[in-house]
Amino acid sequence: MSERARRPTVKEVATRAGVSPMTVSRTLSGGLNVKPDVQQRVMEAVAELGYHRNENARSIRPGHSSGLIGVAITNIANPYYSTFALGVEEEAALTGRRILLGNTSEDAAREADLVGDFLGRRVDGLIVVPAGPTSAHLAHSQNQGVPVVLASRRIDGLSVDSVVLDDDDGAYRGTTALIEHGHTRIGYLGNALSIFTGERRYAGFLRALEDRGLAVDPTIVATNQQTVDQAREATRALLGAEHPPTAIFCANNRNAIGALKEISAQLNAGSRAATDFPEIMSFDDFELAELSPVPISVIDHDPRELGRTAARLLLDRLDGGKLDAPAREVELPVSLRGVR
Repeated sequence: MSERARRPTVKEVATRAGVSPMTVSRTLSGGLNVKPDVQQRVMEAVAELGYHRNENARSIRPGHSSGLIGVAITNIANPYYSTFALGVEEEAALTGRRILLGNTSEDAAREADLVGDFLGRRVDGLIVVPAGPTSAHLAHSQNQGVPVVLASRRIDGLSVDSVVLDDDDGAYRGTTALIEHGHTRIGYLGNALSIFTGERRYAGFLRALEDRGLAVDPTIVATNQQTVDQAREATRALLGAEHPPTAIFCANNRNAIGALKEISAQLNAGSRAATDFPEIMSFDDFELAELSPVPISVIDHDPRELGRTAARLLLDRLDGGKLDAPAREVELPVSLRGVR
């Protein structure tokens, strides 16, 4: 291996500085009981060799904090979750910690593997957007003294901190707004109802229809769409129904984007005018929503604040001496906003 490719070792730093490897370690850990002139020689050797400590190796020493927080999200391709991760990272950095980010793709088994990998790296705590109702791996983390915070979704029977959105009321208000715009045939696009947010948002949708004396039409309801392409295909089916909807409630931004892609494609094909397509209500904002070819409103909230709040809950456990305190849940508000 060439000198350029090989990483310098602590022994090489010690040899360059004319000290023992233990003195190098002490210097890099704060310089306790190391003379100032010796510390200077060590730091000069570190700079000359380009040496960096193996932080992962240090973290496995008994009683030593890794300074890492494991963050598991469900869809790394969704800008919503990258913004959420930024919020976590910003709060973690205030305490000198860093995050390890992993993607589960809404797969509970993959989530369990990812959490196991995080624990193997001795993370201080976990922030998880759960992919399903499975909780054994998260309970195992708690039992090891590694606190867990759930974000966006919670798991029944798992006593951990969580931060969620006002999903039910947000969906209720969004659907009610569509009804007040004169719509009586409102379609629904959402992810699986077994997912915490999917269940709550669909419940709010149904409640709004019931309160206004409107029956849900199963022919214009589509669930289980996890990707934009799946949402686009579901939208095509809704638009091709014998009695298509005049408005569509989209339970997340992936479904809204899929709906708008299909509407735009049909508009470009010249089959119908823009006024013939349904109005859109999206739970979650998304980039370039204002360019929608049809009227669109969003049920808005701040994914960055969701991440910050989840991180604050975890850091309060880690640094506030509250590892054994009762579980807490924070519900963040949402707001209804017209885009065009």
